[in-house]
Amino acid sequence: MSNLKNILESRKLDIGIFLIWLLHISGLIGILSGQGAWFVPKTPLNLLLMALLFIWIFPLNTGRKIFLFVFICITGVSAEWIGVHTGWLFGSYHYGENLGPKLDGIPYLIGVNWALLSFCSGCVSRNLPLPPRARILFGALLLVILDFFMEGLAPLLDFWTFQGGVPTLWNYICWFVLAIVFLWGYEKLDIQGNRKFSLHILSAQFVFFMSLYLFF
Repeated sequence: MSNLKNILESRKLDIGIFLIWLLHISGLIGILSGQGAWFVPKTPLNLLLMALLFIWIFPLNTGRKIFLFVFICITGVSAEWIGVHTGWLFGSYHYGENLGPKLDGIPYLIGVNWALLSFCSGCVSRNLPLPPRARILFGALLLVILDFFMEGLAPLLDFWTFQGGVPTLWNYICWFVLAIVFLWGYEKLDIQGNRKFSLHILSAQFVFFMSLYLFF
């Protein structure tokens, strides 16, 4: 019975990793081949599928995990609301149409994306041979680097647009501070999850956005 369970878990992981790369590589090839008008509006569906795979495989199966995930979702959306409506966080910007339905100008899925990336970054960092504070800083830096590549593409993909066309240093400072808060929570609550799955999600995101940044 134990061997069967291990086989099923391995198959589940393989399916999840295959779908991660299938969706990201298909989108990347589609956009670079000039079919962005069809692929980019499907971004909300991609985010939703990634979230469902994450819940299934990570998995999101304890009270502490659910609490932190919901906390990051709410905090992320709240921070984005403050940014969009006041400019106090991140800078002056607004969301476009390709991240899906919005509540008062903020896409519903943006908080889910915050939580998903924070959990994956926390899981990857947690397994490094570093003290907790260094792991938190490393994970936060990963998220800021990913954000750098996303920011260069966001206006072209109609995700979001900053006043003046480019984000200021304040955007990255806010990202870094919030990421530290979220990853501190990940360490403090002693969250455990599937590191291999988390690594593939982050890798796929980096490959997707870095490739578009260089060639789009």
